[in-house]
Amino acid sequence: EVQLVESGGGLVQAGGSLRLSCAASGFTFDEYTIGWFRQAPGKEREAVSCISPSDATTYYADSVEGRFTISRDDGKNTIYLQMDSLKPEDTAVYHCAIKWKGTIATMLRGEYDYWGQGTQVTVSS
Repeated sequence: EVQLVESGGGLVQAGGSLRLSCAASGFTFDEYTIGWFRQAPGKEREAVSCISPSDATTYYADSVEGRFTISRDDGKNTIYLQMDSLKPEDTAVYHCAIKWKGTIATMLRGEYDYWGQGTQVTVSS
C-alpha cells in the first residue's frame, strides 16, 4: 500500500524555521519525483517545491525561493522541506505528493497522482 506521511508542522513566529518530513512507503521511492504543495484557507493548492529522482533537480515557487530547501534521503525514503525566514503568508496545510509518470520534475499540480494528508504550518506575526 502506497503511503505518504507528512510531519514537522506547527506554530512558529515570523522569521523562524521548521523542517517538514514526508515519509514514503509502498513503492520504489528513489524512482519518482516528489513535490511539496500547500493550501491556505480559501485558496487553491499551490506548488511549493519539487525534486526529481537520480540527479535531484529541484524547483521552487518564486514566493519561497531562497528561504525553503527541498532534499531527499533515498536511504530513509523521506523527503524534507527546510523552511527558514518564515512569513505569515506561509501559513497553510503542506502536502507532499508523488508524480508517477516519468522522471522529470514539474511544479504542475495536475501531474501529481498521490497525495499525503498534510501537516499544518502556522506562522504568527
